[in-house]
Amino acid sequence: MHQKTVQAVMVRGAHDVSVETQNISWDEEQVLVRVERGGICGSDIHYFQHGKAGMSVLKSPMVLGHEFVGIVEQAPYASTLHAGQRVAINPSQPCQQCKICRSGRQNLCRSMRFMGSAQFFPHVNGGFAQYVVVSPQQCVPYAEYADAKIIAFAEPLAVCIHALKQAGNIAGSRVLVTGAGPIGCLIIAAALASGATEVIATDISERCRALAMTVGASAAYDPRDEIISSSWTADGGLFDVCFEASGAAAAIASVVSYTRPAGIIVQLGMGTAEVNYPVGPLLVKEIQLRGSFRFIDEFTTAVRWLESGKINPLPLLSAEFSMEDAVTALETASDKERAAKVQLTF
Repeated sequence: MHQKTVQAVMVRGAHDVSVETQNISWDEEQVLVRVERGGICGSDIHYFQHGKAGMSVLKSPMVLGHEFVGIVEQAPYASTLHAGQRVAINPSQPCQQCKICRSGRQNLCRSMRFMGSAQFFPHVNGGFAQYVVVSPQQCVPYAEYADAKIIAFAEPLAVCIHALKQAGNIAGSRVLVTGAGPIGCLIIAAALASGATEVIATDISERCRALAMTVGASAAYDPRDEIISSSWTADGGLFDVCFEASGAAAAIASVVSYTRPAGIIVQLGMGTAEVNYPVGPLLVKEIQLRGSFRFIDEFTTAVRWLESGKINPLPLLSAEFSMEDAVTALETASDKERAAKVQLTF
C-alpha cells in the first residue's frame, strides 16, 4: 500500500471551505493522478452555500469537485495507462453488479459512488486536490495537443450528450433550451453538432442569453417576455424537442405549451420547488416527458468531441483561480451574473 500527503479543497459545512492536508493511499490496482485543473459545478456551489446538494447532506468533511483532469503519476503494471499520460477522470463509480448496471444503465445504479458527493456515508471525496486515487476504468486518456482547460468540460458535456441521447435523433429538429447556464449552453452546442436546424434559448439573465448566442443559439429570450406566450404556443406548440435545463418551476411548467403535439421534453434541471404541472395538455398532445440523469459511456464521447474541436466550450470559461483561492473561486461561481464556469488550477 502506497501513501501520500496532499493538499485538498475540503468542505465541512455551509460557507466552511478551506485547503487542508489530506492523507491518501492506493494499491497496485489503482491509479495515482496529479490533478491539473477542475471546473466548479452547481453541486459544489450548493455544498459551499448550504452544506448540502439536494438530499445529499454533509455529515463529515469532504473533498469537493467532480469535473477534473490530470496526469497519470503511477499506474498498475497490467494497465494500458502509463506515467505522464494526460487523462480526464470519469467521476462515476457504479457497482457494476446490480440488475440496473448489468442492463447497461449504470447512471441509474442505486449504489453509485460519485466523486465529490455526500449521498452516502462515508462520503466520496472529489478531485479538488493535488493528487487523487482512481480506478483505471475512470481514466480516459486524451491527446497531448488538447488543452486541459477544454477537456475539463468533459463531465458537464457528457451530461448534455446523454440528454441528447434521451431525446433520440434530433437531426432537422427545432429545439428549445430553457436555462442558459453552463449545461444549457453546452446543450445548445451539442444539439447543433447533432443536426438540430434551429436552437432557441431562454434565461432571465441577460449575460446567460448573450452566452447562449455565443455558442450558437439563433435567438435567446427572457422567458417573461410577453411575445413568447403567443408565438410559441400557436398550432399546439412551436418546438419538436425541449430541453429544460433551469430547474425553475415556471420553466418546467411552460415547456409543455411550447412543445408541439407528439413532441419530446427532456428534463435535466433539478429543481427543488414544487411544480404546478400541466398534465392535461401533456396528455392531450401526447408529449413524451423524459428524465435525464448524469451519463454512461457518453463521458468518453465528450472527451473525444472536445479533443477534436467538435464543441468549443471556452466561451463559458469565466475565470480561473489557484487551489489556494478556492473560497474566492466558489464565491465567484455562485454569482450567476458574473460567471458561468469557473475552474481551479492545481
